Amino acid sequence: MYMKRALVTGCAGFIGSTLTETLLGDGYEVTGIDCFTDYYPREIKEANLSRVRRDDRFTFIEGDLSSIDRFPDVDVIFHQAAQAGVRSSWGANFDIYINHNIRATQRMLEHYKEAGLEKFVYASSSSIYGDSPLPMREDSVPKPVSPYGVTKLACEHLCYLYFRNYGIPTVSLRYFTVYGPRQRPDMAISKFVRSIGQGEPIIVYGDGSQTRDFTYVDDIVRANLLAAGSNSAGEAFNIGGGSRISVAGLITTIEEAMGKKARISYDTKQKGDVVDTLADNSRAKLKLGWSPKVDIATGVKRYVDWRTTTGIRQPAE
Repeated sequence: MYMKRALVTGCAGFIGSTLTETLLGDGYEVTGIDCFTDYYPREIKEANLSRVRRDDRFTFIEGDLSSIDRFPDVDVIFHQAAQAGVRSSWGANFDIYINHNIRATQRMLEHYKEAGLEKFVYASSSSIYGDSPLPMREDSVPKPVSPYGVTKLACEHLCYLYFRNYGIPTVSLRYFTVYGPRQRPDMAISKFVRSIGQGEPIIVYGDGSQTRDFTYVDDIVRANLLAAGSNSAGEAFNIGGGSRISVAGLITTIEEAMGKKARISYDTKQKGDVVDTLADNSRAKLKLGWSPKVDIATGVKRYVDWRTTTGIRQPAE
């Protein structure tokens, strides 16, 4: 029996490792690539890979996509790898984002342009919208307000042009604020849970009224699988959790999940931070058969329980 072969880039990351485990569970043969950028500690990413490394159907390649000298023969690609972080993408750091986001994506598309891929699923971001009117729709004019958002939009354009000119069946998924077990230590929910647990003040940038559409990681993984099996190509889809909530409301939700009160310290709004996000998911529902299943209260409780049961204390803490 033929096992479908998948490549997951950024396989040691938050979403990539979760997706890799799911693919293996679904019977795929998976090759993972990761270069362990120093955005957060390597040992966290190594822990993310600990389970899949024991699976004979998993092959790991350590390397930088922008310079790696070999790519595996596969049927489906899930391109999750990227240099993350809106606030870190300014100034001299922009070179890092060009390398890990734009150049890495172009090299992959160029390599696989005549490989007969079944699907190339690209992990994009709601950051491409900037402060677009709500709800954000795929036909809105993208106006990113951070260098990070610019690189993610550039990669979407690369995906489209390789679809248009070489027929690579690309699909771009615009993630809206993903959270859940294994999320990066710099992400809001992770930081808030850590601070509340340690009795330290939470730093809120702005007045706390800004809102985000939070999406649970399991919903993100399911969107990737549906995109890979769909007939869509050359398209972009919003993948939002339908759980728009203010930062102040999020803190309250975390307090309720933890049974503890937060101490809050306010700071100035950061450059590149959008005011509000909210996804219109109608295109994904129509063409991919996808809609979110996990609401914010349930997702936050699952994350808090995961941290409690694993006894996690990340190195960055």
